[in-house]
Parts: sequence; structure tokens; C-alpha cells
Amino acid sequence: MAARTTPTARTGLLVIQPVRRRHCTECHRGPLPMLVLEEGAPRCLGCADLGHLVFLPRGDTALTRRSREESALSAVVVRFNRRRGRYERQGVLVEEAGLARAERRCLADAEARRRRRVRDARRRAVQDVRFAEAFAAEIRRLFPGCPDDRARDIAGHASVRGSGRVGRSAAGRALSERAVTSAVVASVRHLDTPYDQLLMSGVPRHEARRRIAAVVEATLRGWRTEEVGEGKGEVADVLSGPV
Repeated sequence: MAARTTPTARTGLLVIQPVRRRHCTECHRGPLPMLVLEEGAPRCLGCADLGHLVFLPRGDTALTRRSREESALSAVVVRFNRRRGRYERQGVLVEEAGLARAERRCLADAEARRRRRVRDARRRAVQDVRFAEAFAAEIRRLFPGCPDDRARDIAGHASVRGSGRVGRSAAGRALSERAVTSAVVASVRHLDTPYDQLLMSGVPRHEARRRIAAVVEATLRGWRTEEVGEGKGEVADVLSGPV
């Protein structure tokens, strides 16, 4: 438990936004909005000689990087996410003068960085379109009977950047047969069976999948041809797996 709830700093100083009410071991002030653990004991920023630093919330990558570059002393601020079971970065503590210098640097090249972000966004958009097209082509190769519009919809849904869906997994980006089949199975499950209604009526997920498995298999059989029949084992493998 100690290992799970005690963060470790990879580089530099680490400051914690506590989830529970904590008081400084040295001056007894509290509850503390931020603290430093020294030999396992909480100390306020003042007692830890960090009281002169100002907090910069996360969100502006350039400003954060430059503020740390301009500050002789800085610290990373983290907070424990109970749902995810891990510490997550909230921002940084930096010197006020360093923050001011960083803000001036960011203002000086704000337009250049905006143009670069636009170029990067366009480049990523082109990459995403090409990847979705390749994903759809692989769906049509494995399931020649799948309508073209449906293949494009499945590929577009599975490959959304940052979605965490199967198309963005390592296997999905490699266009592995299992990942592509998983995306198709998920689409059939949600759009061609009463799976969602079963879940909404309180049927457990695994039981709902068991009830609609035959419909999914029949739909996929109709989309396949004998030439690609050797891949049928992939369907059985992913029908009960998470997607």
C-alpha cells in the first residue's frame, strides 16, 4: 500500500496535493493544500523552503517548459487519482520571476506557435484519414461482404485518435487480423443485435454477449467468403473478449 500511495519523483522535486486533510509535521499548520514528504512526514511549502514558488496549472506545455527553464528552483505537483489508482500531474511550482520571463517568451512567438499547431493538426488529420482508409480496406479484405459504407464507419469509429479504441492499440495500428476483427465484432454487436438493450435491462455483460453470439457469428459468416474462411477462428476468439 505504501508503494501505491507514495509517489516517486523521476527528476527534481515533488509536491503533493493531498486527498485527505494533512498538517505540517514541523509547524503544525493545516489542512495543507500542498505538501512535501520528507522521510515520510508531511511538511508545508514554507517549512520545505518552497513557499516563495507560485503554482502554474497544467495545460500550457510551452509555458510550463519555459517556466521551468527560467526558474532555478521548481517542483512538479501531483495528486492521487483514486479511480485510476495512480498519481497524476497537476502542474508545477516555479519562481514568480521565472514565470514572468516565460510568459514574455511565449507572447513573443505566440503566432509562430499557433501556425505550427495548425500545421501539426493538418498533418495529423491527413494521417488519420489515411489510417482509417487502410483500416477500412483491411476490413473489406477480411469481410468482402461487408458494405463499403459500413466498413468505413467501423474504421472511422475504431481509429479515432485518443479514443483508446482497438484501432488505436498497437495491434490496431499494425492492422492485425485480430484487432480488425474485434472492431467488426464490436460494430455488429452494438448495431445488429439487441446487446445494448440487454445491458440497459440489467443483463450482465458476459451473459448478454452469450445471448447474441449466434447472431454475431451469422452476420460475420455472411460477410466472409471461402477464400478468407481460414480467419474464422479469430471471430470465436474475440466474441467474448473486451472491445
